[in-house]
Amino acid sequence: MTYQEIIQLLEKNKDERGIKHWERAGYGKGKVSSLGIGLTKLRKMAKQIGRDHIVALELWESDILEAKLLSTFVEEPKKITREQAEKQVEETNFWMLSHAYCSCNGTLAKVPFVRELAMDWIESDDHLRRRSGYLLMYELAKDKKDKALTDDFFEKYLDLIKNNIKSEENFVKDAMNSALMRIGMRNKNLWGKSLKIAKDIGPVMVDYGANSCQAINVVKHLTADRVVKKFQ
Repeated sequence: MTYQEIIQLLEKNKDERGIKHWERAGYGKGKVSSLGIGLTKLRKMAKQIGRDHIVALELWESDILEAKLLSTFVEEPKKITREQAEKQVEETNFWMLSHAYCSCNGTLAKVPFVRELAMDWIESDDHLRRRSGYLLMYELAKDKKDKALTDDFFEKYLDLIKNNIKSEENFVKDAMNSALMRIGMRNKNLWGKSLKIAKDIGPVMVDYGANSCQAINVVKHLTADRVVKKFQ
Protein backbone atom coordinates (compact mmCIF):
# COMPACT_ATOMS: atom_id res chain seq x y z
CA MET A 1 0.00 0.00 0.00
CA THR A 2 1.40 3.40 -0.97
CA TYR A 3 1.63 6.52 1.18
CA GLN A 4 -1.23 8.21 -0.69
CA GLU A 5 -3.44 5.12 -0.36
CA ILE A 6 -2.81 5.06 3.39
CA ILE A 7 -3.64 8.75 3.76
CA GLN A 8 -6.89 8.11 1.83
CA LEU A 9 -7.65 5.19 4.15
CA LEU A 10 -7.10 7.41 7.18
CA GLU A 11 -9.33 10.14 5.76
CA LYS A 12 -12.05 7.56 5.09
CA ASN A 13 -11.93 6.44 8.74
CA LYS A 14 -11.74 9.83 10.42
CA ASP A 15 -13.84 10.26 13.54
CA GLU A 16 -15.46 13.67 14.08
CA ARG A 17 -15.90 13.04 17.79
CA GLY A 18 -12.20 12.30 18.18
CA ILE A 19 -11.31 15.38 16.15
CA LYS A 20 -13.43 17.62 18.38
CA HIS A 21 -11.77 16.15 21.49
CA TRP A 22 -8.34 16.83 19.98
CA GLU A 23 -9.23 20.42 19.16
CA ARG A 24 -10.89 21.04 22.52
CA ALA A 25 -7.88 19.71 24.42
CA GLY A 26 -5.43 21.77 22.37
CA TYR A 27 -3.13 18.83 21.67
CA GLY A 28 -0.28 19.13 19.19
CA LYS A 29 -0.03 22.91 19.68
CA GLY A 30 -0.79 23.50 16.00
CA LYS A 31 2.11 21.36 14.79
CA VAL A 32 0.12 18.16 14.29
CA SER A 33 -3.50 17.67 13.27
CA SER A 34 -5.65 14.65 14.09
CA LEU A 35 -8.31 12.62 12.31
CA GLY A 36 -9.61 11.36 15.65
CA ILE A 37 -8.90 7.67 14.99
CA GLY A 38 -8.27 5.43 18.00
CA LEU A 39 -5.21 3.21 18.48
CA THR A 40 -7.20 -0.04 18.21
CA LYS A 41 -8.40 0.84 14.72
CA LEU A 42 -4.93 2.08 13.73
CA ARG A 43 -3.36 -1.23 14.77
CA LYS A 44 -5.86 -3.07 12.57
CA MET A 45 -4.91 -0.80 9.68
CA ALA A 46 -1.22 -1.49 10.33
CA LYS A 47 -1.83 -5.23 9.93
CA GLN A 48 -3.59 -4.51 6.67
CA ILE A 49 -0.67 -2.38 5.45
CA GLY A 50 2.13 -4.68 6.61
CA ARG A 51 5.74 -3.82 7.50
CA ASP A 52 7.33 -1.33 5.13
CA HIS A 53 10.36 0.77 6.06
CA ILE A 54 10.06 3.25 3.18
CA VAL A 55 6.37 3.87 3.74
CA ALA A 56 7.02 4.22 7.49
CA LEU A 57 9.54 7.00 6.82
CA GLU A 58 7.04 8.77 4.55
CA LEU A 59 4.24 8.50 7.10
CA TRP A 60 6.44 9.90 9.86
CA GLU A 61 6.95 13.10 7.87
CA SER A 62 3.20 13.72 7.70
CA ASP A 63 1.63 16.42 9.89
CA ILE A 64 -1.25 14.05 10.67
CA LEU A 65 -0.96 12.33 14.06
CA GLU A 66 -2.49 9.06 12.88
CA ALA A 67 -0.02 8.84 9.99
CA LYS A 68 2.87 9.22 12.44
CA LEU A 69 1.34 6.61 14.73
CA LEU A 70 0.92 4.21 11.80
CA SER A 71 4.58 4.82 10.96
CA THR A 72 5.58 3.39 14.34
CA PHE A 73 3.39 0.32 13.76
CA VAL A 74 4.53 -0.56 10.21
CA GLU A 75 8.24 0.26 10.59
CA GLU A 76 10.80 -2.56 10.26
CA PRO A 77 12.93 -2.69 13.43
CA LYS A 78 16.06 -4.08 11.78
CA LYS A 79 16.12 -1.22 9.27
CA ILE A 80 15.94 1.57 11.85
CA THR A 81 19.29 3.30 12.28
CA ARG A 82 20.55 5.17 15.32
CA GLU A 83 20.57 8.33 13.19
CA GLN A 84 16.89 7.83 12.36
CA ALA A 85 15.98 7.27 16.01
CA GLU A 86 17.87 10.39 17.11
CA LYS A 87 16.08 12.49 14.49
CA GLN A 88 12.62 11.15 15.20
CA VAL A 89 12.79 11.36 18.99
CA GLU A 90 13.20 15.13 18.67
CA GLU A 91 9.85 15.21 16.85
CA THR A 92 7.87 13.32 19.55
CA ASN A 93 6.66 16.54 21.11
CA PHE A 94 3.24 15.11 21.96
CA TRP A 95 3.02 12.59 24.81
CA MET A 96 0.76 10.13 22.97
CA LEU A 97 3.17 10.02 20.04
CA SER A 98 6.23 9.36 22.19
CA HIS A 99 4.30 6.65 24.04
CA ALA A 100 3.44 4.85 20.80
CA TYR A 101 6.93 5.44 19.41
CA CYS A 102 8.76 3.76 22.30
CA SER A 103 6.26 1.73 24.29
CA CYS A 104 2.99 -0.15 23.66
CA ASN A 105 5.14 -3.00 22.30
CA GLY A 106 6.49 -0.35 19.94
CA THR A 107 8.85 -0.97 17.06
CA LEU A 108 11.71 1.08 18.50
CA ALA A 109 11.84 -1.30 21.47
CA LYS A 110 12.72 -4.09 19.01
CA VAL A 111 15.80 -2.49 17.44
CA PRO A 112 19.10 -4.36 18.08
CA PHE A 113 20.56 -1.35 19.95
CA VAL A 114 17.58 -0.69 22.21
CA ARG A 115 19.44 -1.19 25.51
CA GLU A 116 22.19 1.26 24.56
CA LEU A 117 19.57 3.70 23.26
CA ALA A 118 17.60 3.64 26.51
CA MET A 119 20.73 4.08 28.62
CA ASP A 120 22.00 7.02 26.56
CA TRP A 121 18.66 8.78 26.40
CA ILE A 122 18.02 8.50 30.13
CA GLU A 123 21.30 10.34 30.71
CA SER A 124 20.42 13.06 28.17
CA ASP A 125 19.83 16.73 28.98
CA ASP A 126 16.89 16.64 26.55
CA HIS A 127 13.59 15.87 28.27
CA LEU A 128 12.16 14.24 25.10
CA ARG A 129 15.02 11.75 25.13
CA ARG A 130 14.75 11.13 28.87
CA ARG A 131 11.03 10.41 28.51
CA SER A 132 11.66 8.06 25.61
CA GLY A 133 14.53 6.41 27.45
CA TYR A 134 12.31 5.50 30.40
CA LEU A 135 9.56 4.31 28.04
CA LEU A 136 12.13 2.00 26.47
CA MET A 137 13.20 0.91 29.96
CA TYR A 138 9.57 -0.15 30.52
CA GLU A 139 9.87 -2.39 27.46
CA LEU A 140 13.31 -3.70 28.47
CA ALA A 141 11.83 -4.84 31.79
CA LYS A 142 9.75 -7.34 29.79
CA ASP A 143 12.80 -8.85 28.07
CA LYS A 144 13.96 -12.14 29.62
CA LYS A 145 16.40 -13.04 26.80
CA ASP A 146 19.02 -10.28 27.07
CA LYS A 147 21.53 -11.56 29.65
CA ALA A 148 22.80 -8.02 30.26
CA LEU A 149 19.45 -7.10 31.82
CA THR A 150 20.37 -8.17 35.33
CA ASP A 151 18.89 -6.96 38.61
CA ASP A 152 21.94 -4.73 39.04
CA PHE A 153 21.20 -3.13 35.68
CA PHE A 154 17.65 -2.23 36.67
CA GLU A 155 18.52 -1.22 40.24
CA LYS A 156 20.58 1.68 38.88
CA TYR A 157 17.46 3.06 37.21
CA LEU A 158 15.31 2.41 40.25
CA ASP A 159 17.68 4.67 42.18
CA LEU A 160 17.45 7.36 39.49
CA ILE A 161 13.66 7.20 39.60
CA LYS A 162 13.58 7.40 43.39
CA ASN A 163 15.94 10.36 43.51
CA ASN A 164 14.70 12.38 40.53
CA ILE A 165 11.04 11.71 39.77
CA LYS A 166 9.65 14.51 41.93
CA SER A 167 11.74 17.17 40.20
CA GLU A 168 11.48 15.86 36.64
CA GLU A 169 9.63 17.35 33.66
CA ASN A 170 5.93 16.47 33.57
CA PHE A 171 5.96 13.67 31.01
CA VAL A 172 9.35 12.33 32.06
CA LYS A 173 7.67 11.71 35.44
CA ASP A 174 4.96 9.78 33.60
CA ALA A 175 7.53 7.55 31.87
CA MET A 176 9.58 7.03 35.04
CA ASN A 177 6.45 6.02 36.91
CA SER A 178 5.55 3.47 34.23
CA ALA A 179 9.10 2.08 34.19
CA LEU A 180 9.04 1.72 37.99
CA MET A 181 5.86 -0.32 37.78
CA ARG A 182 7.11 -2.61 34.99
CA ILE A 183 10.52 -3.20 36.57
CA GLY A 184 8.66 -4.24 39.71
CA MET A 185 6.85 -6.91 37.71
CA ARG A 186 10.10 -8.53 36.57
CA ASN A 187 10.97 -10.75 39.56
CA LYS A 188 10.61 -11.02 43.34
CA ASN A 189 13.74 -9.04 44.16
CA LEU A 190 12.87 -6.11 41.91
CA TRP A 191 9.25 -6.30 42.99
CA GLY A 192 10.18 -5.72 46.61
CA LYS A 193 12.55 -2.86 45.80
CA SER A 194 10.16 -1.19 43.36
CA LEU A 195 7.28 -1.42 45.81
CA LYS A 196 9.32 0.19 48.59
CA ILE A 197 10.36 3.01 46.26
CA ALA A 198 6.78 3.54 45.09
CA LYS A 199 5.61 3.80 48.69
CA ASP A 200 8.43 6.21 49.54
CA ILE A 201 7.64 8.40 46.52
CA GLY A 202 3.91 8.47 47.12
CA PRO A 203 1.37 9.56 44.48
CA VAL A 204 2.91 10.88 41.26
CA MET A 205 1.08 13.84 39.76
CA VAL A 206 1.17 14.21 35.97
CA ASP A 207 -0.74 16.84 33.98
CA TYR A 208 -2.20 15.16 30.89
CA GLY A 209 -4.19 18.18 29.83
CA ALA A 210 -7.94 18.29 29.30
CA ASN A 211 -8.76 14.61 29.68
CA SER A 212 -9.35 12.02 32.38
CA CYS A 213 -5.92 10.37 32.21
CA GLN A 214 -4.15 9.78 35.51
CA ALA A 215 -0.66 8.58 36.39
CA ILE A 216 -0.33 4.88 37.14
CA ASN A 217 -0.79 3.99 40.79
CA VAL A 218 2.32 1.83 41.11
CA VAL A 219 1.61 0.67 44.66
CA LYS A 220 -1.87 -0.47 43.64
CA HIS A 221 -0.50 -2.42 40.67
CA LEU A 222 2.32 -4.06 42.63
CA THR A 223 0.03 -5.07 45.49
CA ALA A 224 -2.68 -6.56 43.28
CA ASP A 225 -3.58 -10.11 44.38
CA ARG A 226 -2.18 -11.79 41.28
CA VAL A 227 1.16 -9.98 41.67
CA VAL A 228 1.47 -10.67 45.41
CA LYS A 229 0.70 -14.37 44.86
CA LYS A 230 3.35 -14.51 42.15
CA PHE A 231 6.16 -13.14 44.31
CA GLN A 232 5.37 -14.24 47.85
